[in-house]
Amino acid sequence: MITIKEAKSKKEMKQFVTFPFSLYKNNKYWVPPIIKDEIASFDKDYNPVFKQASARFFLAYKDNEIVGRVAAIINHTEVDIQKVKKMRFGWFDVIDDVDVSKTLLDKVYEIGKANNLEKIEGPIGFSNMDKVGILTKGYDVMGKMATWYNYPYYVNHLEKLGYTVGKEYLETVILLKNIQIEKYIQFAAILKKRYNYKVLSFTKSKDILPYVDEMFKIFEDAYSKLPSFVPISDEQVAFFKEKYISFINPEYVNFVVDSNHKIIAFGIIMPSFAEALQKANGKLFPFGFFHLLKAKKNHKNVVSYLIGIHPECQNKGVTAILFEKLYAAAINNKAEAMLVTPMLKSNDEIRRIWKKFQPETTKERCTYTLNIN
Repeated sequence: MITIKEAKSKKEMKQFVTFPFSLYKNNKYWVPPIIKDEIASFDKDYNPVFKQASARFFLAYKDNEIVGRVAAIINHTEVDIQKVKKMRFGWFDVIDDVDVSKTLLDKVYEIGKANNLEKIEGPIGFSNMDKVGILTKGYDVMGKMATWYNYPYYVNHLEKLGYTVGKEYLETVILLKNIQIEKYIQFAAILKKRYNYKVLSFTKSKDILPYVDEMFKIFEDAYSKLPSFVPISDEQVAFFKEKYISFINPEYVNFVVDSNHKIIAFGIIMPSFAEALQKANGKLFPFGFFHLLKAKKNHKNVVSYLIGIHPECQNKGVTAILFEKLYAAAINNKAEAMLVTPMLKSNDEIRRIWKKFQPETTKERCTYTLNIN
């Protein structure tokens, strides 16, 4: 018999977070989170996302052992303001038993129906800043800090339960040696002269902070037309500053400003922390923090974390200016490849940006949906 229990206590939330550590034990492609940080992200008093979203966390048991988990999420900005009557599910992990998947997802369905919602979609997190998608291709490729991993049977479970593909995402890798940077340097020089654009580069993380609010305004302008977009609150922006800026190498953050010193584009890349997180195995101490610091200074790969260009400037070749500096910083740190985090397959603008750099698709993923009757 499969039973469901809502995780509420500290012990239960830790069990919710640590279940994948047993499910993916010895899997060399799964990248574990830092347990303490993951638990904190589910704390309603800590994570400001809960000012616009609500969530319940469930564990599935079989023979008194945990065999699955899921988070049932309602983003109230999406439902009440954008009028998208959607029930989200995320942090979905199960053993290879379709009945476990059914029992967990039936609970999500039940909550969605009780709240008069029209469909379920997942796996997705609370907002656009969270992980997204079931992996459908690329199971034998190392994951990223910003992505979920899953076994192939997840797809079979969802399809057997009547779920259909929702949004599709691609992940790519770009070999830096394939980029003909001279062309971009020349083009960037022309653009900077023609439009009086300038690049803001940094050597200290604290110097980035005054620009983050404006950066997220550009992010919103650039992505608001996408079907997956939900506005990010000021509190979430502040949370991002506190949680992530210190982990980003300052030379990996670039802003392009116009003649009025207004940001028109930004690009953020990060060292790949995947292998360091595997070595840390969920714990910062005693050695996990050392592995992360080492990866920040010495890494073969960088990850494209965020990029945004104001809609009025998307056809002016501004990416040449961004990547001139980001490329130089990556090469200076002896990086060999850039890993691109999941991008919507339907996002033609961003795909055109990456196409110039000869990307190779390494992973595909998608969300799955089910109507609530």
